[in-house]
Amino acid sequence: MKQPLNTPSFSRRAVIQKASALGGAALLGNAFMAPARASTALETKTAKLGFIALTDAAPLFVADEKGFFKKHGMTEVEVLKQSSWGTTRDNLVLGSGKGGIDGAHILTPMPYLISTGAVTANNVPVPMTILARLNLGGQCISVGDEYKDLKVGLDTKVFAKALLAKRVKTGKPVNAAMTFPGGTHDMWIRYWMAAGGVDPNKDISTIVVPPAQMVANMKVGSMDTFCVCEPWNRQLINQKIGYTAITTSELWMNHPEKAFAMRADYVQANPNATKALLKAVMEAQMWCEDPANRAEVAEICSRRRWINAPVADVIDRVKGDFDYGTGRVETNSKFQMRFWKDHASYPFQSHDLWFLTENQRWGYLPTNLDTQALIAKVNREDLWREAAKELGVAAKDIPTSTSRGVEKFFDGKVFDPANPKKYLESLSIKATRSA
Repeated sequence: MKQPLNTPSFSRRAVIQKASALGGAALLGNAFMAPARASTALETKTAKLGFIALTDAAPLFVADEKGFFKKHGMTEVEVLKQSSWGTTRDNLVLGSGKGGIDGAHILTPMPYLISTGAVTANNVPVPMTILARLNLGGQCISVGDEYKDLKVGLDTKVFAKALLAKRVKTGKPVNAAMTFPGGTHDMWIRYWMAAGGVDPNKDISTIVVPPAQMVANMKVGSMDTFCVCEPWNRQLINQKIGYTAITTSELWMNHPEKAFAMRADYVQANPNATKALLKAVMEAQMWCEDPANRAEVAEICSRRRWINAPVADVIDRVKGDFDYGTGRVETNSKFQMRFWKDHASYPFQSHDLWFLTENQRWGYLPTNLDTQALIAKVNREDLWREAAKELGVAAKDIPTSTSRGVEKFFDGKVFDPANPKKYLESLSIKATRSA
């Protein structure tokens, strides 16, 4: 049984969404007519999927390289590199019919930000659908070697003093880099800093840098800290420019990260093709999770068409081994990225609610947004369940609820999806705004 996600009152956009959903009820047909058996034929064998050069896009790489897309009849899938999350957004807005893409490896909040128009040109909503989560954890926050003596970790208090001293001495802003406003990396670095008393809207400048440009920008001193996925944190260490402060699962164990999402109009027009894509990605996730395959996952990721980085920058952390560059070394870390284990693939609605709540916390979304209606529109965990059953996924690997339950963070904060308002009110540093 689905657990309700209690949320603030209706927004104007949510009312429109509700009306749209009600209009769809007419498609149910005459109740007195026997339901026709749905066709399983693929409506199309084509899809254009975007990705960013990060190791958590590995399921898409593997689905292509190992033939999982073709196995499920999707013989004309193109997996296309995007230069930034902004480019991913723009190409999703365009859609493949106008030279863009149909779906993508994407930061989990982005389908919501695009669906509401919060990050699109002229704030025009483009409905999106989340089909699966691609991974749990696996991101890192790195710090420049300028602060190596501090061995910055979970506690940012001493780091905050060093940042303030630098700002006073130089008269210039100190920068924390993330990859997209309102995205996962933005949320992690803000949460980390705020927990230590650093206001990311006042005490430090939060800047946007594409993942593949993080190391080069740290090298020239453009930022003091950044949050991104691999291989860029490890590459920073290998180039002796900085070190890893934390892995993000240290902030929130097995937190949700990237999603596999499609334009809603593609899903609506091609339900069987969509499910075929989803099954291919899920099988690739299972393959990536197997420890016996991790070295090959790293080799595939390193290839020119995908991440285009030395295997040495990729392999350790894909295998779950972390040398933080400070003397701290963990082998087969519990904080490693998960592709399938621990229900990594299932798109819990409660997790989407946390991301929406954090986007409200930082002023990216209005506080009176009807998050429940929005989640019901965007999150299609029902399709994930159908795909899982068709793949023969064991019952234990299919969650019984749309909520993972109460979530606990490293600083003692608790997020209860039944009461997101209470969580939001418990946070001392925030920048919320009304509609």
